[in-house]
Amino acid sequence: MKQKAASSMVWTAIQKYSKMAVNFVSGIVLARLLTPFDYGCIGMLGIFMVLAEAFIDGGFGSALIQKKNPTQEDYSTIFFWNLGMAGFLYCVLFFCAPAIARFYDIPILSDVLRVQGLLLFIYAFNLVQRNQLKKNLNFKILSIISITTSIVSLIITLFLAYKGFGVWALVTQNLLLAAVPALFFWFYVRWRPILAFSWRSFKELFGFGFYMFLTHLINSFSNQIQGLLIGKIYNPSTMGYYAKAHGTESMASHSISSIMTQVTFPLYASVQDNKQAMINIIRRLIMTLSYISFPMMFILILLAEPIFILLYSDRWVNSIPYFQALCIAGLPSCLHSVNLQPIAAIGKSGIMFKWTIIKRVVGLGSVVIGLLLFGMKGLLVGVIINSWFAYFVHVGLVSKYIGYKWFSQLRDLMPVAIASTLAAIVSFIIGHFLGFGMYLKGAIVLIIYLVIYMGWSLIFKPEAYTYTLSIIPTKFRFWEKKNK
Repeated sequence: MKQKAASSMVWTAIQKYSKMAVNFVSGIVLARLLTPFDYGCIGMLGIFMVLAEAFIDGGFGSALIQKKNPTQEDYSTIFFWNLGMAGFLYCVLFFCAPAIARFYDIPILSDVLRVQGLLLFIYAFNLVQRNQLKKNLNFKILSIISITTSIVSLIITLFLAYKGFGVWALVTQNLLLAAVPALFFWFYVRWRPILAFSWRSFKELFGFGFYMFLTHLINSFSNQIQGLLIGKIYNPSTMGYYAKAHGTESMASHSISSIMTQVTFPLYASVQDNKQAMINIIRRLIMTLSYISFPMMFILILLAEPIFILLYSDRWVNSIPYFQALCIAGLPSCLHSVNLQPIAAIGKSGIMFKWTIIKRVVGLGSVVIGLLLFGMKGLLVGVIINSWFAYFVHVGLVSKYIGYKWFSQLRDLMPVAIASTLAAIVSFIIGHFLGFGMYLKGAIVLIIYLVIYMGWSLIFKPEAYTYTLSIIPTKFRFWEKKNK
């Protein structure tokens, strides 16, 4: 299992960083070809698409992974359920599209939503095959398909953007990112549905999946509510600035955690009866993720201005304060899934749902009240409160149901949190008094931060540093070979 998990993580890393590289290039070029209005239109519709997708999955994808030995009847039941839900929800979106466009007072959104709504059928068509590959830790195929899809969609999207298709270039990109993998999965995975729908299978999977569905639905709504509020109260351009900031921050904050958490849920499910094994996995993941992600987020906060202007041009300068605030919220977000997945793996989906309601009520209240009272600054503060409150809720759940006590996790995080924060403070103060140009100043600040953080690591050799080094393949550990 260790070897299979390690191999899966390597392939997931290849997938993630290859996809990030493609998206990075795509984001830079598209930001110069398209306008904040184009991005804003897609961002405004995000909440409707995400909610519809949550209804299709219904938590059954997680239920199929969590169940130890799903049958052909189980898979076929979920397949036909997904297709039925896709048809129903597409009809709802199709007929509601004009009303949604009137809500935002942007007529083009009606046609955009109707076309982008076709994603629902694509997701429903390949959900079973995708989850079969995940359950078997077959991330090599998932990685190859993802990389191929990213490259194909990038070429076509850039061509359309260059030809002046505007928002339709982004719609095409979204459709391609879903359709190409669906075709690959259908022809690669030998599974085919049988003409059967078992209410017994549905009820069994529904018992776990229903709460996962409600949890995912509430989380999706909460994560997308900013787009709904910004789009209604402000304008598509403001939404575009926020969407660009959020997309750039998410690419950074989830770059490492998403690699590990794709592999770890099936891994948690396989050892769900061994709490000590789960504690060991969680502890290593928490310390490794924080060691890499915390300094990354602080560096992005310090260098936000040169990064945005260099990559996206002066057109996106209004995104910078949004990006910096979202990076603060992103500090704990890299640890969310690591703490939630073990709770799902042991079948406590009902508990997850109950606490999801609590944390989202607090989070939504913070975002809405902040926006109404203090505008965009208030909304950003609400997003930060939401992220940190959710993290402490997750830590409490792991403490109670897994046995990795909250004070133990905070104690394990403290060395990295203190070191990365102090390095940021010192770097900021020194950079503040430098009279150089923006890019030279940014380079110096980056060097100062890395010297402080890596100096602390090499001198004190904290556990987080040791764990991080341990995931590097032996053949790449050049320092060990030199010592020998």
